[in-house]
Amino acid sequence: MQLCDARVHEALDAIANEANSGFLRLYSGSVPANADAALGGATLLAELTLNATAFGAAASRTLTANAITQDSSANASGTCSFARIYQSNGTTVWSQFTSIGTSGTEVVLSTTSIVAGQPVSCSSLTVSIPVGT
Repeated sequence: MQLCDARVHEALDAIANEANSGFLRLYSGSVPANADAALGGATLLAELTLNATAFGAAASRTLTANAITQDSSANASGTCSFARIYQSNGTTVWSQFTSIGTSGTEVVLSTTSIVAGQPVSCSSLTVSIPVGT
């Protein structure tokens, strides 16, 4: 099955509001198999707050995050290997990302080398559904 762009946009827009006022949590360690899997021994490096309207309207099969509030003081030091978005309740996982870097990735950070006590910012976050889906 392949969905047309209009249906993909409807689906993305329908779930986007579940991330409103949620959290982008950055982790080091082994990447869980999927967003439903336990974190295992992963270390929480930082937690950034998503906007009250987390994403703009879907376009080109992609959601693009609105402004994300930086974490002014990282929890721990390490290299970010994955990230998860949690809903505003702080416990329900919305998504998991393994494409993290300083450019050209789904999650764009100022640096992937996080230092405890230092600020951490995310300049870009996108959620995409590829063509063929």
